[in-house]
Amino acid sequence: MRIARFFHQEKERFGVVEGDHIQVAEGAIFGAFNVTRQGYHLEEIKLLPPAQPSKIVAVGLNYKDHAEELKIALPEEPLLFLKPSSAVIGHLDHIIYPSMSQRVDFEGELGIVIGKVARGVPEEKAHECIMGYTCFNDVTARDLQGKDGQWTRAKGFDTFAPLGPWIETEIGPASLQLETFLNGERKQSSNTSNLIFTPRRLVSFISQIMTLYPGDVIATGTPSGIGPMKVGDTVEVVIEGIGRLVNGVTTRHAA
Repeated sequence: MRIARFFHQEKERFGVVEGDHIQVAEGAIFGAFNVTRQGYHLEEIKLLPPAQPSKIVAVGLNYKDHAEELKIALPEEPLLFLKPSSAVIGHLDHIIYPSMSQRVDFEGELGIVIGKVARGVPEEKAHECIMGYTCFNDVTARDLQGKDGQWTRAKGFDTFAPLGPWIETEIGPASLQLETFLNGERKQSSNTSNLIFTPRRLVSFISQIMTLYPGDVIATGTPSGIGPMKVGDTVEVVIEGIGRLVNGVTTRHAA
């Protein structure tokens, strides 16, 4: 099931996507809901970020091929950092290139969407806390990341957390093809089978540190092939069985 949030006629709603249509749902997106007979073509509505996270917990260096690319030993534990909820944008929204950075990179990733409160969850039960999966772009001001030595500024700008276009609830994350395209040219191509720490491991590990709430997102890390974007570019994160997240790059003045 593909669950999406959307905007239509000045009203926010959510529903279930089937093909190129969305059927309106009533109830709670992270609880019980009913799918109605009311529906729209996707071209009639504006897709919103499918989740409204209280926080985004992101993972650094979680693909074997990325570690090999950087010639870094595999980590023994997940390397975590946070992105603020103010960074979230949705499908077809614009990434704003900050004036204080000279290099902004794309990082295509699989996003985990939490479906219920997770606190101290054992790994064997972590799947019970996962609502589904989405596409994620961990946009990064690469020059500021190196300059600061920690990642809050580089990862935390407004618009630096595109996610969507929806949450896929009926897919297994063990072996999904992940690709990132810049202006139609493939830049990243890997498979979630190359993840060092699985989604279940990440949910369990993170929940031992901080409570995860419904709608929170875990960005599971990026494979090899990251690179810079410039104003006017279009970046697409495509994950097998989930969909395609598309965002353009603009300046704050143009937005």
